[in-house]
Amino acid sequence: MDANSMRIIAEVVKRVLVIAYHFPPVGGAGVQRTVKFVRYLRDFGYEPIVLTGSGGGGVEARDETLAGELPASLEVLRVPGPEPDASEGWRGRRERWLRQQTRWTRWWVDGAIRAGGAARDVDLVFATMSPFQSTRIADSLARQLEVPWVADLRDPWALDEMLVCETGLHRRLDLKMMGSELSSAAAVVMNTPEAASALSQQFPGLPGLVVTIPNGFDAHHFESPEPVRGDGAFRIVHAGLLHTELGEAHRRALLLRKMVGGAMADIDILPRSHFYLLQAVERLLESDSSLREFLEVHLVGRLSDADRVVAEGSVVRLHGYVPYEECLEIVRGADLLFLPMADLRPGHRARIVPGKTYDYLASGRPILAAVPDGDARDLLAASGRAFICRPKDVDGMVSLIGGEIDRFRKQGRRPTVADTGLEDFERRRLTARLGEVFDRVLDAAGAADREAPGQVLPSGA
Repeated sequence: MDANSMRIIAEVVKRVLVIAYHFPPVGGAGVQRTVKFVRYLRDFGYEPIVLTGSGGGGVEARDETLAGELPASLEVLRVPGPEPDASEGWRGRRERWLRQQTRWTRWWVDGAIRAGGAARDVDLVFATMSPFQSTRIADSLARQLEVPWVADLRDPWALDEMLVCETGLHRRLDLKMMGSELSSAAAVVMNTPEAASALSQQFPGLPGLVVTIPNGFDAHHFESPEPVRGDGAFRIVHAGLLHTELGEAHRRALLLRKMVGGAMADIDILPRSHFYLLQAVERLLESDSSLREFLEVHLVGRLSDADRVVAEGSVVRLHGYVPYEECLEIVRGADLLFLPMADLRPGHRARIVPGKTYDYLASGRPILAAVPDGDARDLLAASGRAFICRPKDVDGMVSLIGGEIDRFRKQGRRPTVADTGLEDFERRRLTARLGEVFDRVLDAAGAADREAPGQVLPSGA
């Protein structure tokens, strides 16, 4: 590209303030989505400035390697630490029941508004959430800067079936707050089609655009040769968070939650863990003791004490949190990838697709998907790469795993399947779609300015 072309591109680049609490050096699935958007946005005419937390807060999942994917010239504004700890004990209960603002919320919202005041020449504000308190930051800064703002919901907030509230009243108040705080957004980006549909049905009066941009994968992570293993073991791999602790707590309070309406009926969160997988594995070990020297279950990601207890006494290898690229190497070396989700009654469609789903599919390795109805199940079924059962179907898992082991013993490792059909989930293409949303928002804002000269465009127009 010659100097003149570069000059022309520089002239048309617009500046977007990206509000993202989860950002390097912190790691995790939510961070990866933001890092990829920030990495590619300039290719589509937008120069990002990131407004984020202190990078501390006692977070265990740290991944210094993700910063290497960011533009060298990236401007990052940080809320100064120290970051307050989450309230616990009676204080935490009082804050939840009375819906009081926490010390952490005051630190994040007030601090981010102050830090964001340093941003200059911004054309658009973009807030990726959770935490959902970031709506307040985005609205405040958008009004100060006299620009529109766009919300990106990585999870569907009060529409999330895994959300457990104190009572039905708390759930209704959360829904009301969600609708109110999104009403000033010029566009709302949801993570799945099911979540976008639920948002439109719940809040038909939202003035902004409602669009779907899912999570995805980076093709360049899968271009190198896959790792060669010579151990001869049959390896099942799960990458990412497990929800044993939340699932057990939800079960203990299930009757009360149903009585007071604080949780969605007919959801069981515990299956979004290794709980039922290891029941299936133990059955296989009981039927064939030789598998103890052959079958391995690898768990990669942050682990709670409850996660570790469930894994005791089995053929489990615990990796803990590892950098993203190292995690992908373990995924690509799997003989079977495990994808669990919470259990919902048949016919009720889940509103999330776990972020690991796209990396699993891009790896080309076979997937054991214990998932309910919804976008994730549809995507996996269409891929032809997944063995699918219901989340608590231990018999089904025994049959599917046993069949794959028999095949492995007779024919060896199943060949990796090329990632054809996944182009729409490549992260650069997803960022192009985000750029189109920004274009539409700014075009609408410009049209409103032309229709009402001399007036300041409200941030939600």
